[in-house]
Amino acid sequence: MNVVQEDIGRDDIERKFRELQTDVVDSVGAEVRSYAIAAGAVLFITVLTVAYVVGRRRGRKRSTVVEIRRM
Repeated sequence: MNVVQEDIGRDDIERKFRELQTDVVDSVGAEVRSYAIAAGAVLFITVLTVAYVVGRRRGRKRSTVVEIRRM
């Protein structure tokens, strides 16, 4: 078994490092994107709920109560 060893140069190391870095950046980017979408959805629902509750409360305070009595 003759194994021929090739010299490892600076270009080989840089190429491999960039390949690894690209893989890591892509996987982290996808993960961050999914967290951002989830956080945005939660924030949107929270704002909608607060607006609904505040509007409902304000509507109750401003509405006139009309009482009809039968004689």
